[in-house]
Amino acid sequence: MHHLHGYYLEDLEVGMSASYAKTISEADVYMFAGISGDNNPLHVNAEYAETTVFEQRIVHGMFSAALISTVAGTKLPGPGAIYLDQQIKFKSPIYFGDTATATLTITDINTRHRRVVLKSDVTVKGKVVATGTATLMVDRRPTEPTDA
Repeated sequence: MHHLHGYYLEDLEVGMSASYAKTISEADVYMFAGISGDNNPLHVNAEYAETTVFEQRIVHGMFSAALISTVAGTKLPGPGAIYLDQQIKFKSPIYFGDTATATLTITDINTRHRRVVLKSDVTVKGKVVATGTATLMVDRRPTEPTDA
C-alpha cells in the first residue's frame, strides 16, 4: 500500500526551508474571487481599481496566504501535518502577472507538543509582500512493531 506522508517530526530541523512559486494571472484572480466569494472591485473591476491608491487591480491578499498553505500542505512539513495557526502581515500588493514565491522556513520545533513554527514569507521579485508565522502539528514517525 502506498502511503502519502510528508516529513515526520524526527526528520525536521530548524533552518529547513521549502518554496512554491506561481505567476498569478487574471483568470487565477477571478477563480479565487468565485471560490471565496470575495469579489471586491479592487480585485475584479479595472475601472474602480484605477481610482484607488494602487491604480490597478491587485491580487487578493489571501491568495498569497493560500500559496503559504500550498508549501505547508505539500512540501514542508507536507502531507500529514495539521495547520494550527497562521499570522500574516500584508506589506505590498501583488499585481496581475506577478510571480509570487511563498517560502516556509522552520524557526522552532517543540518535540513534546509536536509543534513546528515556520517563518512564512511571500516575495515578488525578491521583495517581501507578505510575512508571518505558521504553526503546524506534525506526526512522530510510527514505531515498527517488534517481535517479542
